[in-house]
Amino acid sequence: MIGWVKKALLLLIAAFVLFYLFTRPEAAAEAVRAFFGAFEAIGRFFTTLAA
Repeated sequence: MIGWVKKALLLLIAAFVLFYLFTRPEAAAEAVRAFFGAFEAIGRFFTTLAA
């Protein structure tokens, strides 16, 4: 039963992501930029600590 629920949730999340991507592509692109920008900020933080 748990496996079925996980698959259903994953399908719903994927459907939402696709819906968001097609209805608001600019906002989706900005969200991706912000997500990867956070990794850049974390890297910059640790680089500064190492220096």
